[in-house]
Amino acid sequence: MGTGERPLTFFALILPFLAAAAAPLLTRLLKHNAAWVLALAPLWMFSHFAGMLGPVSEGAAIAGGFDWIPSLGVRFSWYIDGLSLTFALLITGIGTLIVLYSGGYLKGHPHQGRFFSFILMFMGAMQGLVVADSFLMLFVFWELTSITSFLLIGFDHAREASRRAALQALVVTGLGGLSLLAGLLVIGAVSGQDDLSGLLASGDLMRNSPLYLAALILLLGGAFTKSAQFPFHFWLPNAMEAPTPVSAYLHSATMVKAGVYLVMRMNPVMGDTVAWETILPLFGGVTLLVGTLLALRQTDLKLMLAYTTVASLGLLVMLTGFGSEKAVEAAVLYLIAHSMFKGALFMVAGLIDHESGTRDIRSLGGLRGAMPVTFAAAILAALSMGGLPLFFGFLAKEEIYAAIAVGGGWATLVTVVAIVGNALMFAIAFAVGLRPFIGAAAKTPKHAHEGPVLLWLGPVVLALSGLIAAMFSTIAHQLLSSPMASAVAGQDLQIDISTIPHIGMPLLHSALTIALGIGAYLALDRLRASMASVLEAIGWGPDRGFDQAIRGLLRLSFGVTKIVQNGRLDIYMTVTFIAVALTLLVPMVLFGELPSVPVFPDLWFYEWTVVAIAVIGLGAVVYAQDRLTAIVSLGIQGFAVALLFMLMGAPDLSFTQFMVETLSVVILALVMTRLRLSVSDHRPTGQKILDVSVAGACGLAFGMLLLKVTQLPFDETLSTFFKNYSLVIAHGRNVVNVIIVDFRGLDTLGEIAVVMITGLAILALIRIRTKDQTVPAKRKGRR
Repeated sequence: MGTGERPLTFFALILPFLAAAAAPLLTRLLKHNAAWVLALAPLWMFSHFAGMLGPVSEGAAIAGGFDWIPSLGVRFSWYIDGLSLTFALLITGIGTLIVLYSGGYLKGHPHQGRFFSFILMFMGAMQGLVVADSFLMLFVFWELTSITSFLLIGFDHAREASRRAALQALVVTGLGGLSLLAGLLVIGAVSGQDDLSGLLASGDLMRNSPLYLAALILLLGGAFTKSAQFPFHFWLPNAMEAPTPVSAYLHSATMVKAGVYLVMRMNPVMGDTVAWETILPLFGGVTLLVGTLLALRQTDLKLMLAYTTVASLGLLVMLTGFGSEKAVEAAVLYLIAHSMFKGALFMVAGLIDHESGTRDIRSLGGLRGAMPVTFAAAILAALSMGGLPLFFGFLAKEEIYAAIAVGGGWATLVTVVAIVGNALMFAIAFAVGLRPFIGAAAKTPKHAHEGPVLLWLGPVVLALSGLIAAMFSTIAHQLLSSPMASAVAGQDLQIDISTIPHIGMPLLHSALTIALGIGAYLALDRLRASMASVLEAIGWGPDRGFDQAIRGLLRLSFGVTKIVQNGRLDIYMTVTFIAVALTLLVPMVLFGELPSVPVFPDLWFYEWTVVAIAVIGLGAVVYAQDRLTAIVSLGIQGFAVALLFMLMGAPDLSFTQFMVETLSVVILALVMTRLRLSVSDHRPTGQKILDVSVAGACGLAFGMLLLKVTQLPFDETLSTFFKNYSLVIAHGRNVVNVIIVDFRGLDTLGEIAVVMITGLAILALIRIRTKDQTVPAKRKGRR
């Protein structure tokens, strides 16, 4: 990569976040024209990545980056090949149209600037994900897509349904992100690589590893949750609570394909195994059927499209795992086609809702005259989704049937699943793209009319793109499809399919699909009623199971909290000190690290006096008859330690110890006078025995630890460092003061902050208790 390209690519990666920061201000200043200005950011990004089509189509991979955390060897790096470049172009190209569409769809919305900010942040996160090279960068952007999608799905936060859908999406994809992180750690440990480019050059290393299956399951955990594979499919239709621009962008063209991107990216190093070619087609095929069958049940245009998106994602996963070069080519063609026709249809659904006031297909009809431009975009997108000739969706469907027409029981089963799924998607495509526009004009909540240019520009461009790409398929394959397929397969592939149908079984399968699709379209109302009956009979589903799991988690948390946080401070302290004693004693006993018994030293009479003071203080604490005497006696121990410091030639530490002990006694005494406690301690004998045992165990543990430490050879490295540099660096001769104030300055500041916060908390508790004590008396006086 040239030196001039590196900063431009870095700028392209951060530009969405810069635009997101400026979006609220620009929206306030420019009002309705803000969308046109903000759309320039993704448009420039699209043109930048489009400039890479030439070298990438010739087989080059563009890599670059900067040191992110040099001390840890972490880089902010990118790797752009056919796969990541195609995704980057879809993200920025469709993103440009979505920004414009949002300007019209949310016109006059009080939080439109915030929406622009969220959608641009998501764009930056998704773009960073697909071009990331380092594992850490991939994971960071992966999680950022979950966070930004949470903000977008819950944009209408005043509605409970929006909040639930946002939380559900965050929980499901967030858990998948943790699974992905674990998988990346396993892959890194096995391969010794921390970036994708290095992993792709590792050959069969992952496939031959005994940890392959663990890495695969963890990786697919992240991919399946993100791309809504069964049984994690339920979050995506619920996410339709978001505004339509979100549905058109996140849940058709970008975010939900992040899992598919991950599977495709890992195919060269983790594919071509029995596990890969079993798990992916199995879950993908089930997801395809479940998505299309559930789509039949819906009457909301967005939900119908949402469930077919689930089905399409299942089809992509099934093809990627099928294990042939043709299947990879089919997956690539279908991914590109799906992004165009599904993005267009989602925007059409939003446009219909915006201009007629409803998305219920039962309340729509005859809109062709009132919305001719929208109708044209809808029918073009439906033709591509239905896989009819002259559209890019047709190329994808033909390649699908050519890929799986290889004979054998497994291929036959996959073929049947693909035909049924594609036929039902054909029916839904024309139910959304044709039915609202034909027939008698229906009475809608709003007088339907054509929307403004900001609303119909996006669907028209995407729908025409599906037609133009197919008409000029040779160029499209050379620049996009073939480089992408080569990256997914890990070897050079050349796609040459055109609008001329395959002659043979693929054409027969295609004809059968269209015939079944037409039949399903004509019988759509009866099929909807049948599916409603079936689902009502089944009752339970993953969506309800999610709510049950969350409720169970809350009940479990409540039960655990009642046990471990029961409100009794004495239990907390007992458990804590038992844990401390066991932590110190058990390792010393198990690993034979007990200290040797020291020889008691010869002491001078004044040293014996200090020991006697300490023993007398201990006896005073134990045998004190009231709490105040015990507190005062407790200070004797600290004074004895302070005297030892003084005798050992450390007057500064001695002075500090005197101050600490004095203040501790005074503060404790003052606090005791403000608390409602009995004068003396009336604990049962059993409790006293337990407390004595715990206290003795802690004392013994710390004593043995200190003895063991003092019996080890003394390492003077740190002492020498402080002695040599205290005066030179900190200009202080008192080494202890220099350590506290300079070398450990932030630590000391933190300790001061902790003491201050603790003091404020104690003061607040005392005041609360004082108010609780005075309120009843005042109320009594009023009576």
